[in-house]
Amino acid sequence: ACDCFPETLSKPVIWAKPSFMIPKGHPAVIWCQGPHQAVEYQLLFEGGLSALGRPKSPGSVNRAKFSVQAMNSNTAGQYQCLYRSGERWSQPSDPLDLVVTGLYDTPALSVQPRPEVTSGENVTFSCRLETATSMFFLLKEGRSSRPQHGYGTMQAEFPMGPVTRAHGGTYRCFGSYNKHAWSFPSEPVKLLVKEGADTVFLSSSLSLSPADGWDPYVLTVDTPIQKEPDLWDHTGQNLLRMGIAFLVLVALVGLLIEDCLHRKRRQDRTHGASSRGCRRRPRAQSPLEK
Repeated sequence: ACDCFPETLSKPVIWAKPSFMIPKGHPAVIWCQGPHQAVEYQLLFEGGLSALGRPKSPGSVNRAKFSVQAMNSNTAGQYQCLYRSGERWSQPSDPLDLVVTGLYDTPALSVQPRPEVTSGENVTFSCRLETATSMFFLLKEGRSSRPQHGYGTMQAEFPMGPVTRAHGGTYRCFGSYNKHAWSFPSEPVKLLVKEGADTVFLSSSLSLSPADGWDPYVLTVDTPIQKEPDLWDHTGQNLLRMGIAFLVLVALVGLLIEDCLHRKRRQDRTHGASSRGCRRRPRAQSPLEK
């Protein structure tokens, strides 16, 4: 029996290093990864063939490398890749939007009502670029970060909320005339989301896989630090006892010093009186001695 319905080849995975955002003039590497049976790869740029590549050791290495020497507005755009296994070609990968940054001025990012809020509140990020533009992007550092876009000539707002722990993290924004050519990044703005009076959520960094976005590849992990009532009570009681003991010690030392000074003053008075009593009086002359 013939195989009338051959097995469909899985799609390859595509990603860029060091990030999908590359500063103007900097190099970038695009990786395409398929199965170990892949013998050839194609890189597509804006739907057309851009380059061909082969794994260095077919059968043992299952990915191909495509280099961009210097990022600019002509090399920024949408990339896809596919691979050949035997005589068949796979379907194209999911698209990779490679962005060049540093083409315009630096925008200013702010958050209202304040950067430190309680879970359940609403916040609004505002990105402003003095150079007139048409599009803005807001990004949060992290694994699941996807650019949020807004429109405006000089400013765009990004409302968010009610916020939860997951919204906490570091944000930046960019201005742009199209989705692949962005401005310099804004200064980072950190949003801190608190839950309750005794719980504070801190951010820590973990390494991510090459396919993830922001460079450096960081994941915001919310780690609650709970106050333990028993521990805090014992610590406070011990500190209070130590403070009282110190005050008592100071008072005792003061009393001893005062007693010593009092004894010394009394001894000085007694010594002075004795000296005056022992002093001889002058003898009166008789009439015969005159």
